[in-house]
Amino acid sequence: MSPRIPLPDDAALPREIRDTLNALPPLNVFRMVANAPASFRPFIDFAMSILLQSELDARKREIAVLRVAHVTRSIYEWTQHVAVSKSAGLTDDEISKIAVDGPVIGLDAEGNLLCRVADEISRDVRLGDEALAMILERYGVRQATELIFCCSYFNMLSRFLESTRVELESDAVQSFQRPNLRSSRQPPS
Repeated sequence: MSPRIPLPDDAALPREIRDTLNALPPLNVFRMVANAPASFRPFIDFAMSILLQSELDARKREIAVLRVAHVTRSIYEWTQHVAVSKSAGLTDDEISKIAVDGPVIGLDAEGNLLCRVADEISRDVRLGDEALAMILERYGVRQATELIFCCSYFNMLSRFLESTRVELESDAVQSFQRPNLRSSRQPPS
């Protein structure tokens, strides 16, 4: 059996973290972060700033998040955000067009740009000059910065999820057939 970091039991957690977990959706990602108590509250606050307080609308955000999840091969992140993206208005067809190997060219110009930004940040770390200029022109300073934060945050999260081996919740149900995220994983160089 492969090693994994276990999810903490409530008895092992400080009361403040238990109370926060009880107020959040019962997702394994939150419980796993609770293994690092000093990071728990900042993690939740940062996630909420991206998900609930950003000027970048949810539809645009979810296109970028799904692309990050696909590129980083994070099954947990992909599965959770397919459901979120549908509530933000993405269709199954759009979701399947995000889950392609190589550049995304099947969405509208804006969707393709959002995927390009997610690709460059995920694969190259540094967003290219051309893509940066394009998002500054399209979204302005604040939303361009929020998009970069979003892609960067979900890259960090996918690496955390995959490295700790967070499992999907037993009741995670998804009507969309998720692509085989493991098939094109490249061995480390």
